[in-house]
Amino acid sequence: MIALERVSKRFAGGAVVARDLSAVFPAGRATALLGRNGAGKSSLLAMIAGTLRPDTGRVLRRGRVSWPVGFAGAFHPDLTGAQNTRFVARIHGVDSRALLDFVREVSGLEDAMRQPVRRYSSGMRARLGFALSMGIPFDMYLVDEVTAVGDAAFRRQSAALLKARLGQAGAIVVNHAPAQLRGLCSAGAVLEDGKLRMFDDLEAAIAAYEAGSRV
Repeated sequence: MIALERVSKRFAGGAVVARDLSAVFPAGRATALLGRNGAGKSSLLAMIAGTLRPDTGRVLRRGRVSWPVGFAGAFHPDLTGAQNTRFVARIHGVDSRALLDFVREVSGLEDAMRQPVRRYSSGMRARLGFALSMGIPFDMYLVDEVTAVGDAAFRRQSAALLKARLGQAGAIVVNHAPAQLRGLCSAGAVLEDGKLRMFDDLEAAIAAYEAGSRV
């Protein structure tokens, strides 16, 4: 479960992500996070993950919450993909050999796992980040456009794996494709002008988002 308690965030340039937000994202349920480009969806996910601090208010987390799925910014560039994987395994208390085998299979990086991450393309980093996220059992997954990564075959594979994980956990999912959201989520939230509207029904959230986008 994720609870926002009067969370506010404004960047130095004046862009407002959150204005006194209070909301609950329930455990065991996938909620679509909708909003226009630049509305602050990724920044809100970062605050929920704990990698970005709100100016005021607080974020309460119950259970194990993932980093934004596919996020690769925290990898040490001079370590190999395998070494980064073992490091993450130690931090989260999971078997490093099992996680490494899983990441190799899901990411498809194989020999590249022995190379320093600084040599990876952005797509390779995203594959590594996604595979790591899926290899650790979280109670709540934070998902930011992850199915847009890689070729068609990898997108299909990642979508299927993510759906399987969400059968046993909750999630907050950012994606601009309603068809993909319908396959993953049952509830929705719309972020607009720093305000967050929660909807128990996904279709109501999509309708509200689309109505706002036409204004």
